[in-house]
Formats: sequence, C-alpha cells, structure tokens
Amino acid sequence: MTAIPVSSVPAQPGSLRASWRIFWNGGRLSYSALFNWARPSIYIPTLLGAPTFQILFFAALGSYATGMDPEFFAIGNAVQVCSMAGIYGMTMAVAHERWFGTLPALMASPANRAALFGGRFIPFIVNGFLVSAYGFVLCWVFLGVRFDAATLGVMVLAMIVTAFSCSAIGAVMGGVSLRLRDGLFGANLLVFLFLLFCGVNIPLEALPPWMQAVSQVLPFTHGLAAVR
Repeated sequence: MTAIPVSSVPAQPGSLRASWRIFWNGGRLSYSALFNWARPSIYIPTLLGAPTFQILFFAALGSYATGMDPEFFAIGNAVQVCSMAGIYGMTMAVAHERWFGTLPALMASPANRAALFGGRFIPFIVNGFLVSAYGFVLCWVFLGVRFDAATLGVMVLAMIVTAFSCSAIGAVMGGVSLRLRDGLFGANLLVFLFLLFCGVNIPLEALPPWMQAVSQVLPFTHGLAAVR
C-alpha cells in the first residue's frame, strides 16, 4: 500500500492561522526570554514577597494612623500590586528587544503587527491578575477581609481590565524606553505614583483638587473603585 504524501504548506505571514500562532507562541516565548523576573529565585521575592509585606504594612499602618477599617488599605494594595507585574513586565518585554539585539529582526518581520505585539500582553495580564489574586488571599487569611459571592464575577472582570490597563501603560513605557538609557526609571515612578494618586491608601476626596483631577485620568483609579 502506497502512502499518500501530504504536502506541508507553511502558513502565509498574514494568514489568520499564522497570526494566531504568533499571538500565542510569540507571547509565551517573549515572556520567558525577555522578562528578567520569570526565574523563581527572582519572581517569588519580587512579585510574591514584596506584595505580602506591602499589603500587611499599609493595612497595619493605615488602620493605626487613621482609625479606618484595614479593609480599605488591604484591598487598595492588593489591587495595586498588579501594576508591578504589568508595568515592569511590559516595559522589560519591549525595552529588552533593543538590549538583546532582536529589535531589528522584530521590525523587519512580515508577521501581523497586531498579533506580534498583542500576544505579548497576555502573559503579563495573567501575571498581574494572579499577583493580585494572591494579594486578596492574603487579605482574606490574615486581615479578615470577606468578599460577597454575588459580586465576585464583577470583581474578577474589574481586575482583568485593571491588569490590562497596567500592561498597556507598561507597553507605552517600553516604547519610550527604546530612546532612553534606563527605561525602568519611568516604570518605577509610575508604580509609586499610583500609590499616591489613585486612592490606594488615601481616599480620593482627601486629595487636593489638582491631584483628584489627575487621578480621574488614570484608568487604575476607576479599576480600583470598581473592585472596592
């Protein structure tokens, strides 16, 4: 019996099949290759250890200094830690294309640009969501924060949108960092500005009017309000 040969025709760079493959495989490979914190020795202390101490510290300090319920500070910081994964991660993923010498090949590729860069968002959105989910588990176990089961779906959706917005800001910072010597400086500045402007530890109504105006422009402010 003679086997029927099956021709292997590679997908065209602009085809839907090729774009789908680039979207998923490109995102996965870029995360493992360009995200410096993907190694457990860095990931655990940076994206799990630091949020642990941040949430517990601000919940204790805020409730002691203001007399407010620690739930306000716990939830604010549990949402805020997703910005670390999203902003730092996407900044690294874009900026390291230049440092690792892969940017010319990336720009010369005939692949679909939306699939090429869109796929890079997915790992960092998932990463940011999981880091915040870990923060909410800490709030539930150690700080007695309880969540209404009827609103968990809305809360999860708000967290996904917030993680996406942080990754989008990180992508912008990564693009800016292509012209700078150190792109992580701007990412660091943004992460800590979120703490100050977005109502994480200070109620928005307690901020000066100009800071309230700035906070309303930031997507993170509305994401945090939706989760609360």
